[in-house]
Amino acid sequence: MQNTIRIVGIDPGLRRTGWGVIDTSGNSLRFVASGTVTSDGDMDLASRLCQLHDGLAEMVHSYKPDEAAVEQTFVNKDAVATLKLGQARGIAMLVPARAGLPVSEYAPNAVKKAVIGVGHGEKHQIHMMLKILMPKVEFKGDDAADALAIAICHAHNRGSNRMRQALAG
Repeated sequence: MQNTIRIVGIDPGLRRTGWGVIDTSGNSLRFVASGTVTSDGDMDLASRLCQLHDGLAEMVHSYKPDEAAVEQTFVNKDAVATLKLGQARGIAMLVPARAGLPVSEYAPNAVKKAVIGVGHGEKHQIHMMLKILMPKVEFKGDDAADALAIAICHAHNRGSNRMRQALAG
């Protein structure tokens, strides 16, 4: 009999941070919940980061995941936007870490490969595969869907991640 592990996937963003919670037991995946934490674009950066922190902390408290996975950011041409995304990503990693959860990171291509089978794909392909992998899945928008994909990626890779961390530590 396999233990059920609850995983939260987080897709960081300053405007919208998506989150998705799944349960995994062996090879089975079960949808639990998904949503998006938003920040008020009219507020200063520190206040927006607080909004993201508080929303994610409330979600972690409510759903009590065992492990977390966060998407790695990509660097784009706009340095200011990249820095702001990095700060939002810091919040996305801090909240589960402060709750005592192990936090893993995955590149966007690894997430797509885990869900749709190839490292490059369109959003509609991810949405379709989420519905195939978890028929009862519900998500509103790309951010929550991406977060669920991150959680699935972690479910598929968590064993090898633990081994890598043990060898490094």
